[in-house]
Amino acid sequence: MTTATGALLWPAFDTPADLAAVEAVPLAERGLPASTYELLLRAVAEHADRPALTLLPSGARWDQPTTWSFRELGEQVHRTAHALAGVGVGRTDAVALLSPNTGTVLAATLAAEAVGIAAPINPVLAADRVAALLQATGARVLVAAGPELSLPVWELARSLASAGDVDVLLAVRPDGVERPAPQLEGIDGVRVEHLAELVAGAPGSELEPGLRPGPDDTASYFHTGGTTGTPKVAVHTHANEVAMAWSLAACSSLDRDGVMLAALPLFHVNALLVTGLAPLMRGQQVVWTGPLGYRDPDLYGVFWRLVERYRVSAMSAVPTVYAVLSQVPVDADISSLTVPVVGAAPLPAAVRTGFAARTGLQLCEGYGMTEATCATARSFPDTPVPGSVGQRLPYQQVRAVAVDERTGAWSTLEPGQVGLLVVAGPTVFPGYLRNTPLGRRPDATGVVRDGWLDTGDLGSVDDDGFVRLVGRAKDLIIRGGHNLDPAGIEDALLTHADVTGAAAVGQPDAHSGEVPVAYVTLAAGATITPDELVDWARTRVAERAAAPQHVRVVDAIPQTAVGKVFKPELRADAIREAVLAALGPDTAVRVEPDHRTAVVDLPHDPGTAAAALDALGIGWHWAGTDGAPA
Repeated sequence: MTTATGALLWPAFDTPADLAAVEAVPLAERGLPASTYELLLRAVAEHADRPALTLLPSGARWDQPTTWSFRELGEQVHRTAHALAGVGVGRTDAVALLSPNTGTVLAATLAAEAVGIAAPINPVLAADRVAALLQATGARVLVAAGPELSLPVWELARSLASAGDVDVLLAVRPDGVERPAPQLEGIDGVRVEHLAELVAGAPGSELEPGLRPGPDDTASYFHTGGTTGTPKVAVHTHANEVAMAWSLAACSSLDRDGVMLAALPLFHVNALLVTGLAPLMRGQQVVWTGPLGYRDPDLYGVFWRLVERYRVSAMSAVPTVYAVLSQVPVDADISSLTVPVVGAAPLPAAVRTGFAARTGLQLCEGYGMTEATCATARSFPDTPVPGSVGQRLPYQQVRAVAVDERTGAWSTLEPGQVGLLVVAGPTVFPGYLRNTPLGRRPDATGVVRDGWLDTGDLGSVDDDGFVRLVGRAKDLIIRGGHNLDPAGIEDALLTHADVTGAAAVGQPDAHSGEVPVAYVTLAAGATITPDELVDWARTRVAERAAAPQHVRVVDAIPQTAVGKVFKPELRADAIREAVLAALGPDTAVRVEPDHRTAVVDLPHDPGTAAAALDALGIGWHWAGTDGAPA
């Protein structure tokens, strides 16, 4: 096992000006571990008796932790790795993990990467979606929350096992539980056990050299955040994850004495990389807030006291979390907290200013995507660049390109010019998982071109590598030839004191192709009307065409499980409203699960109705038919 320490592994990187000096040393010369398994071995060797994980049972029991040292974490990973190998997991086999957060699940994830491939799955997905992901990854071993940890997840796991989707079902118990394990009901043809019992009988020794993964081996399968209809499975190599973990740790202003707060779900790449592998590589302690993480309502009432007690230095969360925290009075000493990182979704200006006013802290924006293994850009706490999501991470290249409408060819734009953002470097994934005649293989067709990842985002990059986002290419609202950025509409509405959330989409329109409409949530007791909000936005958007034609007040803006606004659902509602406007309010209309196709009851005058629907430029068909309109 090769090692590198000191300035070679951890160069000075405190300001944006340090990027050039960091990159003057080739990444290959920095002595990074060959795999996430070697990363773990180094951490255990260098930080053996220091605390690695502080595991909280829940928000309500935030002061009753269980702590694992690096040595104890290493032993748990090794025992779990040997146990997984004992049930047949090999280098190319996926281990599915379906559970809320626990230390055991983190250890099982690392163990799965050590002997096979980790395939975390969102435990709140519908059964058919989970089954589809099991089939896509080929996982025949399922590590799932047991009945003590989450009865609904355990019942889901049992139903999948009973249907023949897996051969081995291993139940996870809560961290620190001391009562005897409940007996698990058997399933014909399936091995059902408590993971802890299987692990207890496994050796804690290191893996034999011939069984250890290499840089090009697959480490994990992560399904995407789900802002489109069906999650795709992104393949990450060990080299991808190690380079990402090093980048995040090297770019942090924290040394090994820093303490990271972790509360994002482990099925999301941010949780594993930002709050898992990166602090593990740096030798930092991580406080895990319990199975529900940021979804635990009890967490927020004790949040600042938790920060004080555990001397939390850094945290990572989505904007909705910071929106809640900006309303929570600070009732403790939070001077240890210096790096509150925000990402995964656009940061509304109101959330930024509200959090700063409450805490005195500036949020550090980050930008990234699962296909680039997590992060591509990050901000500096002491060097804010307004309007930017941060400077590109070392050894990653980011460009804005113009796309030729006829040929699809890319041409690089000058610094500051807005175009499609593309990314290259050691963290770009090898592709989405595909079933081929040669077995499951990563396929980057259509998403990576000559090593450059098409992010689908619009933005610009300046001379210093700072990235500014304009919006998603697919989220653009095109009104009569005007390309409208929904973020401008959303920002205008969020300047109103009564607006707590906003999302703008295009609504089909026979005249303009699309017109902008907005969905908003309001503060309790707000009296502002939708028409008044239309007027409010009209005077604050950058151009007249961007003024929303309608504002609709909703109880909640739909989100994915990782806090991203789910705009397809809003577009579906906008399609439905467009059909009602075109055919009359009594029309029976619904939108297919693809969020694009309208299904309309056959009206008395189908010819006129068909012409009106065709004019909207949408996909549609009559109810009771499956194909094109009659």
